[in-house]
Formats: sequence, C-alpha cells, structure tokens
Amino acid sequence: MSHVFPRHSKLNPPTAIAGEGCYLIDSNGKRYLDGSGGAAVSCLGHGDAEVTEAIKAQLDKLAFAHSGFFTSEPAEALADLLIEHAPGQLDRVYFVSGGSEATESAIKLARQYWVEKGEPQRGRLIARKQSYHGNTIGALSAGGNAWRRAQFGPLLLDVSHIDPCYEYRLRQDGETAEEYGLRAANALEKEILRVGPETVMAFMAEPVVGATVGALQPAPGYFKRIREICDKYGVLLILDEVMCGMGRTGTFFACEQDGIAPDIACIAKGLGAGYQPIGAMLCTSDVYDTIANGSGFFQHGHTYIGHPVAAAGGLAVVSAILNRGLLPRVREQGDKLQERLSDRFGQHPHIGDLRGRGLFRGIELVENRETREPFDPSLGIAGKIKKAGFEAGLVFYPMSGTIDGKRGDHILLAPPFIINDDQLDELTDKVETAISAVI
Repeated sequence: MSHVFPRHSKLNPPTAIAGEGCYLIDSNGKRYLDGSGGAAVSCLGHGDAEVTEAIKAQLDKLAFAHSGFFTSEPAEALADLLIEHAPGQLDRVYFVSGGSEATESAIKLARQYWVEKGEPQRGRLIARKQSYHGNTIGALSAGGNAWRRAQFGPLLLDVSHIDPCYEYRLRQDGETAEEYGLRAANALEKEILRVGPETVMAFMAEPVVGATVGALQPAPGYFKRIREICDKYGVLLILDEVMCGMGRTGTFFACEQDGIAPDIACIAKGLGAGYQPIGAMLCTSDVYDTIANGSGFFQHGHTYIGHPVAAAGGLAVVSAILNRGLLPRVREQGDKLQERLSDRFGQHPHIGDLRGRGLFRGIELVENRETREPFDPSLGIAGKIKKAGFEAGLVFYPMSGTIDGKRGDHILLAPPFIINDDQLDELTDKVETAISAVI
C-alpha cells in the first residue's frame, strides 16, 4: 500500500522509471510519448546529459546556502542571462520554486510597491475569467476558473475578473479580429473606472492562456491596448508566462510577439524543464528601486529561493534553449504540428477550433461544429479522452470547463522542443485515436 497522497485517490497510476528524449517509460516497459511535456514543463525532453551534468557538478560544489545569508554563483549567472534576454525594462529576478510561488510573489510585490510609493489605497487586482495563475490563495484568487475556485471561495481575495480575449467564443458577427481585440482590451478600462483608478494596483494575465482554455492566443492588438490602459492609469502589468514562456510559443518570452513588455513577469515550468523545481518573478528597475530606496526589504520569502542546484539546472536549461537553436526550431516544428492538426482535424465535425503558437497548441472539442455547442459536461469528454490517449501511449493535457469553468472541453499539446517529424506524426495519430475512441 502506498503512503503517497496522490492527486486522485480513485486512480492507480503506473510508476515512471525512465525518460528518453520525448518518451517516458513505466515499470512494465511501456513507452509514452510526452505530448504535453507533463504540464508544458519538459521542454528539453527527458535525460538531457548537459543539464544533468550541470546539476551534478553543482552538487559537488554547493547544495544549499540560505538566501538570507548568501547569494550563489549559479543564481547570479542565471539572473544575468534572463535579464539579458528579457523584454522592456525588466531588470531584477526573484527566484522561487514554482509557478504558484512566482505569481504569489508578483501580487505581493505589486501591493508593496504602491505602499512604498505612498499610495496604500491601491490594493485591487484585476485579472481575467478563465485564467489560471496557480493554487496558493493569492494565485487562486487571481485565477478566473470557476471550477478551481468553487470550494475555496470563502478563503479567496476580492479580485475583479473581466472577460478573456476569446475570439472563437466572444467575437461578434461582422467584427474584425482587430476590432474585437480592441473591444476585449477596453473591458479593462471599464473595470478600472468602475472600481476607481486610485484603488487598482495591477492587472494580471497570461499572454497565451494555458491550462484552462487551451493555448488561447490574443487577438491582434489586444495586449498593446492593455499596455496603453495600464500606463494611462498607472496600473502595473503582470504577465504570467509560467506555462507559455521560456520559448514555448517560439520566442523566449511570449509577450515579445505582442510587442509589449510587463512591469512584472512570472516564469517557471520550462525554466527548469523538469530537472529541478524552479520559478522566478522578474520586475523592472522602477519597481525594484521603489523597494530598494524605501524600506529596502521585500516582505516576502521562501526557504528555497535562489537554491544553488535549482539555479544551476535552470542556467543549463536556458543556455540550451538559447544556444542550440531551439527557438527557431519551436517555430518550425510548431508550424508543422499546426499543419498536421489542420489536415487531420480541420473539418472534423466535433472540433471547433485549432489554436496556439509555437509548440503550444489547443484543440477545442464541440458537440456541433456549426453552432459551436459544447458537449454536455456530464459526459466527461476530456477525462475520457485523456484515458484513451494514455492507453494508446500518449501523455497529453485534456481539460473540461473551457468556456466558463463548467462547459466546454479542450486538448492542450506542449511537446518537448526536440520533437522530430516522425514523433509529430505519432502525436497526431494518437490524438486522433483517443478522440475516435471517445466521440
């Protein structure tokens, strides 16, 4: 009998014992194509020798030194590398152990920033419906997925949520993509004015929405208008790139493709590629200097921030992404994956939308392609497809509640950046096998 507290007590998952490139292997020898990188984590695949050697070498030198007393060489080097390739005025890196810690840190930093600027009335966060920002209380409060929030409602912070930029569902007849993007972005200004600009500290959003909607990219011009609105009212822009960043969409930071930069950015997942638990919050020099020239103390912290071994792993991962030509490869293989999905599913009667950027792709499933009517939630379509795919030897990320936390189903694909053409064929074939087995 296992003493591990599992994600689901009714399931009995196999034991993973090895990983080779794009595959995971269980204790029975069965091989699974990792079509989602776990949860968009394993960007380099499994068993990368350079990364594991960097981790081993750091362990031989120094495993741990508490950041309350020391910094470390790998943490300094990784911070330098991230800032060298960061957009806009991002200038400082605050290391954490994962995505939820990164977004929680961002929320608290935004609040302290305004307190130290002498505007303590600014304490309201605005985010979007159908977003996901993590599972700590602050991060869950920011997230806009009704299903994930429901049972924890009494514990959550008062956060405003505007509609997502969801062109497939919310763009009106006769409205161009650009017109819709502008209208969707202007919802932020309306909410700022409703609650009072003097009360708003930050707006938080995923540049490309991951888990809850399935690689939902913004309409043209959306984020440029968001940036204008934030600047107009002095609101900090927090971009959550935990899932979509670190090259996943084809640029190192996802927001680069929208021509903007945030005041605070959150990264994780692909930063460590699964080799070590690591995340980070990045902020501009203005945000940092406000704290540094004020109290000098960010009233926050975790035991393992800046962990030397995690930082060494992250440094090796980021170096690999930047030095092995993986960013153009993500764009190239992402285009090939989209072509395969379009050829196979573009006219499928139960697939309404194919979307995403780079190697971050979503498939929205529908009962009726013409009316876009979703499947009845009681059917549990996403869960059944996940099970069918797993039986076929594919790990991928189906989820329900795509539209409003209750209705709608999608599949999220986020394979390793090293995936080859034959494996793209295998991925497409096994997605079709899973869908056909259920629908």
